[in-house]
Amino acid sequence: MRNNMKKSLRIIFNVSFIVYLIVLMFLLFLNSRNYFWMQDMSLLNYFKQTTNLVPFKTISTYIKALFDQTMNIDIPIKNLVGNLIMFLPMGIYLPTFIKKLKRVGLFSLSMFSLLVIIEVLQLLTRRGSLDIDDFILNMFGALLGLSLWKKKSFQKFLINLFDK
Repeated sequence: MRNNMKKSLRIIFNVSFIVYLIVLMFLLFLNSRNYFWMQDMSLLNYFKQTTNLVPFKTISTYIKALFDQTMNIDIPIKNLVGNLIMFLPMGIYLPTFIKKLKRVGLFSLSMFSLLVIIEVLQLLTRRGSLDIDDFILNMFGALLGLSLWKKKSFQKFLINLFDK
């Protein structure tokens, strides 16, 4: 009975990763936030219009908007919290499936590479903007996920789940 339960939980965990990846792809490349109105624009002009390479520029704008109420409150919350939690699951899934990624340095390097690729792909496909603040929030979220993964109680659960 116990082995069947572990097997079921393992399947659920693996399927949840696949569902997470599908949702992530939708959010990053297929959502309604597309810049179709800029499709005819040259890539250079698109880059100029949509790119933010100044760290904390967008973050500070949203935080300021939360306090002075210059924009609808759900816009800064969706952007700040959404970008923060979007990659939090990666901090749990990646070290679970790839044991080498349980070390912070290697995990950070892997996430850095993945996030750079995603930001550049969003720019090249014109399905979003290249924004250093998105990168910062996504990276911080992934590291939060990793810190959750490193908690003893969580480790015990996962080790129990994936121990054959």
